[in-house]
Amino acid sequence: MAADVTTVVPGQHITAGPGHRPTPDAGSPGAFVGRDESAFHRACDPQVFDWLDHVKAAAGCSHPIRLSGEVATLDRATGRLLGSVSTADLPDGEIYKPCGNRRHAVCPSCARTYQRDAYQLVRAGLAGGKGIPATVAQHPAVFGTFTASSFGPVHTQRTDQHGRPIPCRPRRDPQPCPHGVDMRCHHRHADDDPVLGTPLCLDCYDYDGQVVWNHSAPELWRRTTIAITRHVHARARALGLPWVHQVTESGRVRRVPPVKVSFGKVAEMQRRGVVHYHAVIRLDGVDPDDPNAVIPPPAALGVDDLVAAVTHAATVGFTTRTHPVQPAGWHITWGDPGKGLDVRPVNADGDITDGKVAGYLAKYATKSTETTGHVSRRLNGEVIDLYANEHGTHPERLIDACWTLGGHRDWQQLRRWAHMLGFGGHFLTKSRRYSVTFRILRDARVIWRRTEAGHEWADQPDDDTTLVVGLLSYAGSGWRTTGDALLANTSAAMARERHEIAREEMTAAA
Repeated sequence: MAADVTTVVPGQHITAGPGHRPTPDAGSPGAFVGRDESAFHRACDPQVFDWLDHVKAAAGCSHPIRLSGEVATLDRATGRLLGSVSTADLPDGEIYKPCGNRRHAVCPSCARTYQRDAYQLVRAGLAGGKGIPATVAQHPAVFGTFTASSFGPVHTQRTDQHGRPIPCRPRRDPQPCPHGVDMRCHHRHADDDPVLGTPLCLDCYDYDGQVVWNHSAPELWRRTTIAITRHVHARARALGLPWVHQVTESGRVRRVPPVKVSFGKVAEMQRRGVVHYHAVIRLDGVDPDDPNAVIPPPAALGVDDLVAAVTHAATVGFTTRTHPVQPAGWHITWGDPGKGLDVRPVNADGDITDGKVAGYLAKYATKSTETTGHVSRRLNGEVIDLYANEHGTHPERLIDACWTLGGHRDWQQLRRWAHMLGFGGHFLTKSRRYSVTFRILRDARVIWRRTEAGHEWADQPDDDTTLVVGLLSYAGSGWRTTGDALLANTSAAMARERHEIAREEMTAAA
């Protein structure tokens, strides 16, 4: 199969490829053309359907990336140029690529693609497929939720044992805090209540502790996975299971435990502005001949052993480095026993199925700080005053805590991640052997799109003798006109609607 290597050369400024329609100067007759009129002109173009087919890959994107240049086909052995395709021959003289943003609040279309990839990634680790053997469905697996401890009372939704809503924080007598705020709340908050997640007293809340916890959450998770693995290995040793002699890639023979722990996790930002983790944790066996093989674990180890290991690991903790505000450092742990962990076995016949777990994790993989009411890109000293205020709203105080604590040289990363309320980790991670990767899923989608569209550079011999090189430079970002955005997004919405209808009809027929 022909290799596909894309080299993007960043430009010094936004360049206009052939066919670019320059933006009218202020005062010119076309300076204030509305999106309806620009959409009308585009729709009246005889080549409109070619243009819609050309931008199909990025049609629903809110802020596509535009590239110009050429795509060359080379002979791998000699380097001889076999052919080339210039973007000047394409509509608008540019290639449109989706921005690929994960956040639904930034680009709903790209977030949907990311969400579907996340669903396939998580589900493949539970049910097989995408190169993962179907036998993983019989591996012991649990679904766990790890939450942070409390940094102060906040408005929340509560239910009784029958699922009926009850008051947020009912108390018979007034309970004033040191700042004179009554710490009672008799409201039954609705889902869209803006006070959800906000502290009852902003001045009593531990903002420093919360942003430091967010910043330290990836390290706490790393230590948790180590503790789970060690507990499982100790259990295997207690059961007398024989260790495996495994040959490494260098030819060295080493003695390893007969079981491994694989996981996939998603970080979700709660309304109070602190992350918590949803994780699928699975037990795998060890193949002495293939270290990367995914095989069932020893029969003596079951889901109860995995639940015990996860429950034990939820008690781990560590102390951060010192800070002038906290000379002894902050102690980072999961929530209080019985509150910081919820772990349930994954059962194909029960309430926690592989499809439900994959859908749940994929849904939260596209969420971010918008649940707190704050959405911004990376902050710097020029704009920080627009978002940080030590006497302002709950998100503003969290950002201010990040910026203030990040002034110390050992804590500068807090300023880097102030727009994420201190959290600098990935929102979806997995262990190496758990499942496929996003790159494999994306590459398969790119190949399918190029084959479907019939691009000249996709019609290459099925061998390793050719090399496809994209000599592309950055030409701009976003749609050229609001009319183009209107037409492209409308076309994408209609295509999605037809796709959903077809899926529903196929499901009903099955």
